[in-house]
Amino acid sequence: MNWLLVIAGAAVGAPLRYLTDRSVQARHGTAFPWGTFTVNVAGSLVLGLVTGTVVAGAAPSSAQLLLGTGLCGALTTYSTFSYETLRLAEQGARFLALANVAASVTAGLGAVGAGVALAQALWG
Repeated sequence: MNWLLVIAGAAVGAPLRYLTDRSVQARHGTAFPWGTFTVNVAGSLVLGLVTGTVVAGAAPSSAQLLLGTGLCGALTTYSTFSYETLRLAEQGARFLALANVAASVTAGLGAVGAGVALAQALWG
């Protein structure tokens, strides 16, 4: 039954990623992949919040499967991040490629940490 929770979360996360990416990228006329950056940071925040909430005992472990593994797993995308970074470097935008790596890793780690801290403040 656990796999149904993962599938249900992914069924929401994948289209949400696509729609968010297209919406955010359409608003920026730059080569920087703002859409992917946005979904990855938002997904990291949600994952931290969900994980912190489950660890605190304020939500069942099934929430981790539905929201953490399913939703966040489909919402975030390491493969697109990698591909877009490579494309930037290949097109000679090495500064943007490096900025994408540095900003994505820093913001993602910060967001997951903020999500866990928020969950601890709420439920800890």
